[in-house]
Amino acid sequence: MPLLTVGHRGLMGVEPENTLRSFRRADRFGVDVIELDLHLSKDGELVVMHDAEVDRTTDGSGAIADLTVAELRGLDAGLGERVPVFGEVVDAVGAPIQAEIKDPAAARVLAGVIQSRRLGGRITVISFHDEALRETRRLLPGVGIALVTGETTGSAPERATALGAGMISCELRELDTGVVERAHAAGLRVISWTVNTDADLARVRALGLDGVVTDRPEIVRAVRAAA
Repeated sequence: MPLLTVGHRGLMGVEPENTLRSFRRADRFGVDVIELDLHLSKDGELVVMHDAEVDRTTDGSGAIADLTVAELRGLDAGLGERVPVFGEVVDAVGAPIQAEIKDPAAARVLAGVIQSRRLGGRITVISFHDEALRETRRLLPGVGIALVTGETTGSAPERATALGAGMISCELRELDTGVVERAHAAGLRVISWTVNTDADLARVRALGLDGVVTDRPEIVRAVRAAA
């Protein structure tokens, strides 16, 4: 089976991350899935940004939780792009989406959007945080969830199984054959982040992984060429 290609924050290697421009570029390029990050604004909207603060990726400063959507809209997120809300991304692209959440509060808001817009077949909820995934599973028993791990990758198969996840998304340098074998034995798919070089892709193939999370269009192209 061909490797799954996941566009990391769109295609952030060539576009401003987590912007509509980046997501549209990834969608046009033909990634299988688009990954994005969600936080709650001061007024409770699902805002698409990786960090809890706006400082790194916009011309503003401060915590997302202290800013309203209107205030966030006034920021430049790169090349004149504005900070999107989740619904805008859903409307802008056709690809399935991996939506990463940080906490149970965001999980509850996201669950409401998925239910009201009937997005259950298109969205996979992903997180580093077990409690956020546990809340998602409680609210949306039929929606796919995936556990994301870095330094805790060694325990990922067992944690994911306990949560009812169908996939683990692990930092590539933390993966080894033992983790992959345990995950596959448990019926879990294994993808890795962030795969941006030919050497990374070779390691993915050597480990027998199921997919890649990448910033780079050339990695998507290489995966497609080998399919």
